[in-house]
Amino acid sequence: MSSNKGKDVAEGSSRAGANAPDQQNPPPLSRYESQKRRDWNTFGQYLRNQRPPVALSQCNANQVLDFLRYLDQFGKTKVHLQGCVFFGQPEPPGPCTCPLKQAWGSLDALIGRLRAAYEENGGLPETNPFASGAIRVYLREVRDSQAKARGIPYKKKKKKRNPMKANDESSSFHMQ
Repeated sequence: MSSNKGKDVAEGSSRAGANAPDQQNPPPLSRYESQKRRDWNTFGQYLRNQRPPVALSQCNANQVLDFLRYLDQFGKTKVHLQGCVFFGQPEPPGPCTCPLKQAWGSLDALIGRLRAAYEENGGLPETNPFASGAIRVYLREVRDSQAKARGIPYKKKKKKRNPMKANDESSSFHMQ
């Protein structure tokens, strides 16, 4: 009986010791932070799988563009080709053989997360391959081609004017 008591005390103390690190764990990551970490790890794995492997420090916009094109094979957005009878139709009436690709919005968000992750992992803003002009041009081309293929033009959202600023300007005319 006394041996059981000693066992319980020993187990109790080991449980308390095992729980101590749990109290020091950081809070769970937000959805954005989790996605950013997963995207960063995926991009790193993509670079390591290249022949020859590419170090993150040697990465440039060309590798980023190749990565974006590589991701198209996992896309779920039907992008009609110019020769397709459904090209330019927002809601085609039937199936076709056009490829599935990554949606522009998904690529744009991915680049935003990778751009932030690059700098958080020690990269300099001046050398950030995700901030390259070539990436912006590629994203613009993808956006425009997908909009044409669907027959829905992309419209940039206009920035809202600051109502307080407008009130300040109009009140200054009355205070002469």
